[in-house]
Amino acid sequence: MTVFSVPDMTCGHCKASVTSTLSQLKDIGAINVDLTTRQVEVTGTAPQTAVIAALDQIGFPATLIAAS
Repeated sequence: MTVFSVPDMTCGHCKASVTSTLSQLKDIGAINVDLTTRQVEVTGTAPQTAVIAALDQIGFPATLIAAS
């Protein structure tokens, strides 16, 4: 599991956009978006840089918090 901080997520539309975008990436497994903590957890083998780049492209700058 990899966790990203996405501080600009504030609403259900943000959550839907993030989920939709990340689900299109190759090698993404489960996606969990938490608006309360403004964090996104993903499973799978997609490169962290690909996740960050995809989020940045839709206007949600992200930073890596934890990877396991």
